[in-house]
Amino acid sequence: MRCFRPLENCLCKYTKEIDTGIKFVFLMHPKEAKRQRTGTGNLAHISLKDSEIIVGLDFAKNQRLCQLLADPQYYPVMMYPGEEAWTARKEGLKETLAGRTLLVLILDATWFCSRKMIEHNSFLLELPRISFYGEYRSIFTFKHEPRPEYISTIESCYYFIKEMQENSLISKDIEPEPLMNVFKEMIKFQLQAENERILGLRPNSHSYDVHYNKIREIPDF
Repeated sequence: MRCFRPLENCLCKYTKEIDTGIKFVFLMHPKEAKRQRTGTGNLAHISLKDSEIIVGLDFAKNQRLCQLLADPQYYPVMMYPGEEAWTARKEGLKETLAGRTLLVLILDATWFCSRKMIEHNSFLLELPRISFYGEYRSIFTFKHEPRPEYISTIESCYYFIKEMQENSLISKDIEPEPLMNVFKEMIKFQLQAENERILGLRPNSHSYDVHYNKIREIPDF
């Protein structure tokens, strides 16, 4: 299964390939690669046509990334917040692309590991940065981020695509909802599995599971 889950828990049936005309490249921390079943980077990769995952910690000499950054058909940007970050509202963005495909690099890691990745790859922040102009909150109720505005990898892709559409930078005929659909199914499954563990219907998977013993409400998205 491309989602790395057992057949009975497979999420692939909820995915649908989306052709946005943007090339998304997920720079995945090795720890994230080990937890593919609960991460959203791989689900985003499955859903986004022509996207790639590159696993590593130090990317300065990564052969594949260097190839992509040197390819003249692409205009590479780093999805990373900051006052200097572009958004889809940036005046002249379409002219800046000049017919090139937008290549969006996204760190796929916990926020702690993301900071470590930047420390090892400061050259990434030398690329033009891109982010959102909207304020979003994650629906990832299974997981608590350090700050409410921190959103998952798959949500980042979804909102970025929506904002590009709102500003006529990509076709409004593109339907990004499959990204959120599979994400919602993943959340519901994880909450159900957690409840079953608490009720004794599933074994503990981790030593820290014993600290989580409150039945969670499963959202009706």
